[in-house]
Amino acid sequence: MQADDLGAFEVFFRRHRPLIERTAHALTGDPQIAEEVLQDTFLRAYRHRQTLRLDVSPVPWLYRVALNLCYSRLGRRRLAVEPIGDTNTRTLRDHGPEPSEVAEREELRRSIRRGIAALPEKHQLVIVLYYLNGLSLQETADTLGIALGTAKSRIHYALHALREHLAGERRAEAPAGTAVGVAAPIEVRRPGP
Repeated sequence: MQADDLGAFEVFFRRHRPLIERTAHALTGDPQIAEEVLQDTFLRAYRHRQTLRLDVSPVPWLYRVALNLCYSRLGRRRLAVEPIGDTNTRTLRDHGPEPSEVAEREELRRSIRRGIAALPEKHQLVIVLYYLNGLSLQETADTLGIALGTAKSRIHYALHALREHLAGERRAEAPAGTAVGVAAPIEVRRPGP
């Protein structure tokens, strides 16, 4: 990126905006704060455009800036427990899923969100980067400045804690005197390309 090439920076912004926007929204739970983080992240990238290396992906650097901005904006408070996106309930058509299915999915989404909010910060970050943003394990590790094995371990422990959280909520919701079996494994899917 040349010092005064605004066109190249605009392409850079359009290419990386969705990733940073998703991360900021997932961590803050607030679209307005997420927008501020997005703007500040790319303002810093613009100011440092001459020092960004062309031979290395800027994604880890952008994520690190965005993560730091999220936490400084929130004063390191925990994630909000509202679902990441609940706009789909407003756009349902007759050919969509049954209302009970939608309600079940929304409750599961809220439960997962509460589970993520209960995780230690280091586990929240790997879940958001790996599952929500679709980074590879190596990219997640690079972004967080940790070893690949550490990233794998954190994902393992975070998923275990989420399974325990969901099983606990399921037991808590069961009517008194009802036996609740072992929770089925959670299928965790990453976003497609």
